[in-house]
Amino acid sequence: MNLSNFQVSITSAAIATILLSIFFNWITLQRTKNFVPSKRKNEERLSSRYVPPFGGIACSIAFLISTRFLGQAESNFLYVGFFAVIISIIGLLDDLYNFKWYIKLFFQIIIVYIPLYNLNIFINFESLIGVEFNNSLNYIVSTIWIMLIMNAINFIDNMDGLAVVVSSAICIQIAVLTNYLNQYKLTDISILLLFAIGGFLFFNFPPAKLYFGDSGSLFIGFCLGFMSIIYNWVPEDVTVYSTTLSPILLVFSVPLIDFLVVVTYRISIGKSPTIGGTDHISHRLLAKGFSEKTVLAIFLIYSLGTFLLIYLSIFTSTQLSLLIIGVLFTVYFLTYLISIRLKVLT
Repeated sequence: MNLSNFQVSITSAAIATILLSIFFNWITLQRTKNFVPSKRKNEERLSSRYVPPFGGIACSIAFLISTRFLGQAESNFLYVGFFAVIISIIGLLDDLYNFKWYIKLFFQIIIVYIPLYNLNIFINFESLIGVEFNNSLNYIVSTIWIMLIMNAINFIDNMDGLAVVVSSAICIQIAVLTNYLNQYKLTDISILLLFAIGGFLFFNFPPAKLYFGDSGSLFIGFCLGFMSIIYNWVPEDVTVYSTTLSPILLVFSVPLIDFLVVVTYRISIGKSPTIGGTDHISHRLLAKGFSEKTVLAIFLIYSLGTFLLIYLSIFTSTQLSLLIIGVLFTVYFLTYLISIRLKVLT
């Protein structure tokens, strides 16, 4: 049998993915439940109960194995996958040894920039603003964009089940958008990532037994960030979106709004944004009296509800699309204003 030609259907691959994810997460839980971590200074956490932060490694392994079920992958995906593994390892080392923020930042810049440059993929920001710097500015903006997504996903891993719900919602949205333009390889990859995350949900749903940890949140953010850039927005019909500003960039609104709320709040009180705390949107909703499961439902409904507006804006006339996008950004802005005014959980 020639293994290089081995391939199964996306349905079979998805089933295999979730089973592998459950198995690897179970192994991880058995091996790490008695692990004693080194404490991070000055950090505030939602619970003092120790939960092993190593679920991300199990998810990444399940995802990478399952992508092989789809047949011989394109070189671009293999190359990005190689660096996704590296960023996951860096995250694992951070979970174990608590790197300084600038060390993590250094590694993130290098690991994100290299595949962008070598594969010559980027957000064409220079074209958007009408300048020409031989793609130098494009690479810088693209590096910042992917790092922003990685760290926003990392920030959202702050409550049982939350990173799973938010990441899964993004995977669903990417699958719908890529399928719309017949970019089926990206659709398949987003589905497999969704099922890898889904297997982890069995261990992360409240009360959580495992967390993603930096190894998982950075890996997932890395994959999603690159998928947003590899995605090629070339619809047959004219829309208000362009190859630079494609609708896929809007599906990351939930983690980015939470990231903005946390960073601006911490700066306003003179606290470093890199030190953990209980000032995320999820924590503020808990302070209002909502249960963890209700908060998860709120995030899921918000994610899919705003995506409905994004999807509608693709198929309507230019004038109506602009109106929908205006409504969408008004919702984003009001979400930020309301969230920043909610009481911080103490």
